Amino acid sequence: MFPYRLLLALFLIILPFGETRAQPPEAMVAAANPLAVEAGVEMLQAGGSAVDAAIAVQLVLGLVEPQSSGIGGGAFLLHYQASDGLIQAYDGRETAPLAADNNLFLDEEGQPLDFWDAVVGGRSVGTPGLFRLLELAHQQHGKLPWPQLFEPAITLAEEGFEISPRLAGLIAEDRFLDRYPETRAYFLLPDGQPKAEGTLLQNPAYAETLRRVAEGGADAFYRGPIAEDIVAAVQGATDNPGLLALEDLEAYEAKERKALCGRYRSYQVCGMPPPTSGGVAVLQILGMLENFDLPALEAGSAQAVHLVAEASRLAFADRNAYLADSDFVQVPVQRLIEPTYLRQRAALIREDKVMPDATAGDLPQKGGIGTEIDTPSTSHLVIVDQAGNAVSMTTSIESAFGSRLMVRGFLLNNELTDFSFVPETDNGVVANRVEAGKRPRSSMAPTLVFDEAGRFHTAVGSPGGARIIGYTVNALLALLDWGFDPEAAVSLPHVANLNGPTLLEEDTRLADLAPALEALGHEVEVREMTSGLHAIQMGPQGLRGGADPRREGSVGTP
Repeated sequence: MFPYRLLLALFLIILPFGETRAQPPEAMVAAANPLAVEAGVEMLQAGGSAVDAAIAVQLVLGLVEPQSSGIGGGAFLLHYQASDGLIQAYDGRETAPLAADNNLFLDEEGQPLDFWDAVVGGRSVGTPGLFRLLELAHQQHGKLPWPQLFEPAITLAEEGFEISPRLAGLIAEDRFLDRYPETRAYFLLPDGQPKAEGTLLQNPAYAETLRRVAEGGADAFYRGPIAEDIVAAVQGATDNPGLLALEDLEAYEAKERKALCGRYRSYQVCGMPPPTSGGVAVLQILGMLENFDLPALEAGSAQAVHLVAEASRLAFADRNAYLADSDFVQVPVQRLIEPTYLRQRAALIREDKVMPDATAGDLPQKGGIGTEIDTPSTSHLVIVDQAGNAVSMTTSIESAFGSRLMVRGFLLNNELTDFSFVPETDNGVVANRVEAGKRPRSSMAPTLVFDEAGRFHTAVGSPGGARIIGYTVNALLALLDWGFDPEAAVSLPHVANLNGPTLLEEDTRLADLAPALEALGHEVEVREMTSGLHAIQMGPQGLRGGADPRREGSVGTP
């Protein structure tokens, strides 16, 4: 008889020296720029945690993708600790100045300002929260020294990087980059023309800012010369001055909140609680769709798109009426994601035609509907480290290039325009009105998914303003119901509905569904839908990642 056991033993001895079997990656980074991904991978190679890598990624993103996120803004971070299954939610959302009130975005006649008149300048700048969030997460989950995490971004800022095609395009399109001297000098040529793709861009001021915070911790940002310069820029924007003061920066605290989790079929899906509406809305849409046999429908079919759009309409009706900063407003979060309530809401959805009206459910604390405009910018990153810990983080300065104010090499946010400009309507006080110290409502939806045994399954999220919610749901349905791998899931064409027209992504096969959806009663709008989804999934063969082809992201492994 042939000695099979001997042959097997020889095979196992020889295998490690051969190249016939690729080992699945044990750690992974997916983010919106390859230079940022490289920084995260470098931290993982040095033995760093997912949080360490996230900090390095973010600091490079603030340099090479300044239009989307940075240290002048804020973020939401979800963290999974593999050793004990702990899921933590970190809130680094900006806050309104203590001097702000309901009239912040009203003119002298009590009418809401034009959106861009509110955005550009100091009025829209909230207290940046990013560094406090990163420091808090690092204190709890960091493995590498804090200063080490800054080294890739400092080096890149000093040596320079080439302006990417996306950044060059956005610089060329923006109408306001010449408004303030620091921003104009950084992004534009002396004759006012936009700096072109491939131009070497150096930022020694950003390097010096990072060096100070690397040495002194977040206090170096929130107290002292950096804080003084932030306040001077905000209050000194004479065409549109803001209210941010030193006491706002000194008093800022990032908050650890309880992650918001719910069931979707056999999975546990976890997101951020308020002040973002993203976690609630994603769970609501999924909870309603669970009442339909979506896996039996073809992905991207008219029937599937119809159901997603109708569930989204109902979720946004609730979002607009109830969601705001829960430290200031009573938000019925658990009632909104309760399975019984979502079954009642799903019963309003007809499979053969649209609902006449999608109105908010009749719950306590309903308020008037505000008038904020949520512009799409932002960035998202996902990381899994060698220990199996995972981070899903959405980070933003709000609209592209934020307030257009630049201080010490970084842009300041315009997040306060995420508040409702109108504090009260005929239907009552608006939940998302401006109040001193309050955090404006967001749509950011960093998400973690776990299988029926409680094991890590997926980390996902996206930028995109209020459409973040739809983008994230689209990816989750592709991953959980239709079995797509992460790269395919984040590349699928988009549908979204913010309780208005059903939005279909232009130049995709979904756009061809417009006649079929209109026959069901949908008002259809075909438009550009530039998500920036990033996803990492644990499969039978190990980690798999995906980076949205609509932006410049990539996936990297140590």
